[in-house]
Amino acid sequence: MNTLDFESIRRESEALREQVVAIRRDLHQHPELAFEEVRTAGIVAQALSALGYEVQTGVGKTGVVGLMEGARAVERPITLLLRFDMDALPIHEEADVPFKSLHPGKMHACGHDAHTAIGIGVATLLARHRDVWGGTVKFVFQPAEEIVGGALAMIQDGVLENPRPDHTLALHMWADEEVGTIGVTEGAALAASRAFTLTVRGRGSHGASPHLGRDPIVAAAHLITALQTIVSRNLSPLESGVVTIGSIHGGTAPNIIPDAVELRGTLRAFSDEVMQHLQARVQTIAQQVAAAFEVSAELAFNSTGTPATVNDARIGALVRETAAAMFGAGRVRSDYRTMGAEDCAFFLQAAPGAYFFVGAGNKAKGITEPHHSPRFQIDEDALPIGVALMTAAAIRLLNGEPA
Repeated sequence: MNTLDFESIRRESEALREQVVAIRRDLHQHPELAFEEVRTAGIVAQALSALGYEVQTGVGKTGVVGLMEGARAVERPITLLLRFDMDALPIHEEADVPFKSLHPGKMHACGHDAHTAIGIGVATLLARHRDVWGGTVKFVFQPAEEIVGGALAMIQDGVLENPRPDHTLALHMWADEEVGTIGVTEGAALAASRAFTLTVRGRGSHGASPHLGRDPIVAAAHLITALQTIVSRNLSPLESGVVTIGSIHGGTAPNIIPDAVELRGTLRAFSDEVMQHLQARVQTIAQQVAAAFEVSAELAFNSTGTPATVNDARIGALVRETAAAMFGAGRVRSDYRTMGAEDCAFFLQAAPGAYFFVGAGNKAKGITEPHHSPRFQIDEDALPIGVALMTAAAIRLLNGEPA
């Protein structure tokens, strides 16, 4: 296979279809939640070892790393990190497919089974053709993306060392778009996210005598409404942000005013400046609304949060150019962004690269359910497309080709 022979890469990726589909369906039947991906990690480790990769397991609890050096001499060898997430979701599957989840209450409802299978496919092609690429490839099969914990766990276990990666590539199934479409966004592709807990403390009393207490439930209701003005009245209409309260807990009976109510929510933005503004406004509104109702408000943000997933301009352009050459320029989009968050952002911060989307919906086949739906499915035609594009982009980067 010639380094730039995209047609050969497509042909070999298509030839792997049956194998990659079989892996995906097996993983789909045996979903494992965050930091429980023992079976999945075992399958990955065995496959990488059989292909000749240097394999390390137990990285970030259940993560797997595979290393291989290319045989081609290049002027400036790099280390390229290829990241694939493995975990499933605590959702009971309702999709009527022959490879339905065998574990009630657990389901691959976001496509991570496909990502893992694609990763093994890419590893197969790169191992088969070591002679056409140089440098070092570092496969990272990551646990616990769904709880935004796996990337940091692997980083804490040293995944960014020995050797340290120079660049990162990652992909995600794209249920909102028809199969055959590729999305390589310019700049921020996914939002930064920050979770918070807001505790409103009042003074409990009998429901018949509310004047003797300080009602945290009424205060919390006004607070939730006030928080929704942040985006509509405090952000420029040209900026994007989301303030969500997703959990409310307070009270034990209909005739008791409780002492406290706990609100839990998230903030999302594409830039650090907007995120900082959102955080400041939540703090200010919480304190001032609480004061108006003679209660107190204690705000605590998650210690880490997730930064925005930002594509490097040069590498994003290389992936777009590669996708256009392989599948046609009309199938490549550069404008897709989502307020969803991804802990792959931590890898991209350390080793700039590109995170791209592979269309996996198909209206004609009735494959239209969104991610995290109990009826979520993908068009498996997306699998060889993902293998081909990731392989071709990886070879180009490893060989130091300019965009």
